[in-house]
Amino acid sequence: MPAKSRKQRESFGAVRKLPSGRVQASYVGPDGVRHTAPHTFAGLTDARAWLSTQRARIVEGKWQSADASRAGKSTATFGDYARRWLDTRTNRRGEALKPRTRSEYERLLSTCLEPLTPMRLNAITPDVVREWYTTLSASGAVTQAARAYGLLKSIMSTAVDDGRLALNPCKIRGAHTASTGKRVEPPTPEQLATIVDRISDRYKAAVLLAAWAGVRFGELTELRRKDLTIVRDAQRIVVTVSRGVTYVVGEGFIVGGTKSIAGMRSINLPPHVVPPILEHLDRYVGDSPDALLFPASDGVTHLAQSTLAKAFYPAREAAGRSDMPWHALRHYGATRAALAGATLKELQERLGHSTVKAAMAYQHATGRDEELARRMSDLANT
Repeated sequence: MPAKSRKQRESFGAVRKLPSGRVQASYVGPDGVRHTAPHTFAGLTDARAWLSTQRARIVEGKWQSADASRAGKSTATFGDYARRWLDTRTNRRGEALKPRTRSEYERLLSTCLEPLTPMRLNAITPDVVREWYTTLSASGAVTQAARAYGLLKSIMSTAVDDGRLALNPCKIRGAHTASTGKRVEPPTPEQLATIVDRISDRYKAAVLLAAWAGVRFGELTELRRKDLTIVRDAQRIVVTVSRGVTYVVGEGFIVGGTKSIAGMRSINLPPHVVPPILEHLDRYVGDSPDALLFPASDGVTHLAQSTLAKAFYPAREAAGRSDMPWHALRHYGATRAALAGATLKELQERLGHSTVKAAMAYQHATGRDEELARRMSDLANT
């Protein structure tokens, strides 16, 4: 008895013979929906040829659902879609983009990503992305290229989720983490002492808080008298960080939350830093609980980074560190806390980081922040 032949299984999609004798073809698209050919075919060969065409479009990133085509979405440019993306983008907590973040994304779209903005979404293929990224990186803007690539990849990922694209064209491994390789070197204790000695009296406390509390610039310049808990008998100050301020071009200073939920924290200052902070409060800070610790010259508005830079740059040059950004002071705080014996979890909490490396899973906070602050003080002159 001859063996019964098995029905051939399609490598992509499905075909079936209708009662009329014609053949119907269909496939499941990148959107998870089954799509059927707009017409039937006379035979299997034609039906399979149509399926092959649809598969090729998916692989090349040119696929688009029939619904999207009918709605005219195929003509949308990357620039149009990116602007709508900015308006509707939310973080993991469902919050809209922060003003500073949105401003930075708009800057990248108008500069680094500008060559792509007039292009249709489905015209931005992996080859186009690779050529754009290579050209931008070759110009020396390595860090900017990485940031722009990361933004492009996020926007295109949403386009895939929306059914506008079949595949994300951003496939360059490690492109969003590329850097110039330059490391931020914190000052030595001697260099920090020189900076504190040479900077204007009004900003000595700012340097100390940035270095020993590890606060970010936006956190530092939004600190108010009410954010310092002073225990005079114990010669202890606890800094509560719960807000930050950013400057957005066209909008001015905007006060908001910290960089992340982890940024909300309480930091014990090392005892040796307490006296100069108390002196600063007496000399330069108003009596109101809402008085800024480091206001602008009018005593009310926030301090601009450019204003502080005018005082900081000569001081860092006196210390032989003209290469050092203000952010290096935060690195100093992290280094000294680590030398004092802080665990990764304790460093994470002291600096307000959301994550640490894999070892973090095995670290646990022990409530030793006050003890760490005292030990950091012992290391102040080592």
